[in-house]
Amino acid sequence: MWEGRVLSLHSCAAKSEPLGFKDQLVCITGVGIEGDRYTLGTGSYSDKPEIGRQITLIETETLEALARDWDITLKPEETRRNVVTEGAPLNHLVGRHFQIGDDVVLEGMRLNIPCQYLEDLLGIKSLFKSLINRSGLNCRIVTGGTIRNGDTVRPL
Repeated sequence: MWEGRVLSLHSCAAKSEPLGFKDQLVCITGVGIEGDRYTLGTGSYSDKPEIGRQITLIETETLEALARDWDITLKPEETRRNVVTEGAPLNHLVGRHFQIGDDVVLEGMRLNIPCQYLEDLLGIKSLFKSLINRSGLNCRIVTGGTIRNGDTVRPL
C-alpha cells in the first residue's frame, strides 16, 4: 500500500490572481476551500459549477516530468492546483476515496483536463499539450477539515 504526502498548499480569492502559499487549507464538506476563488464564486470557471471541482491536486512528479521531458519549469503555485503531492498516484484515485491528514476525506472525481487558459496566463508554449493525462485530479470534499503541509495522503 502506498502513502504520499502534501508538499505545498495554494489558494487565491479571485480569477487570475496568483496563488499564494498556505500553511493550511480549511476544507468545507460539499463546498470547497474556505476563502478560495471557487468557494467565493470568483474563479474562472465559477459560472460552470461542478461538485467534483471543490479541491484540485497535482503531483510533484508531474512538475519533474515537465522539466525533464518538455524543458518546462513550472512552479507549484503556477499549476493553479490547491494541493501538490509527492508519492500519491493521483490518476489511480478517480472514483476512489482517500484521506489527507487526520480529518479530510476526498473522492477523486475525474482527471483534470489541461486548459488553454493556463497556457495563456503563464505564457508557456506547449504547456497544454505537455499536461495531457497528468494535469491533476479534481475532487469532491466528502469530509471536511484542515489540510496542512506535510500531511499524509493515503487510500481508503
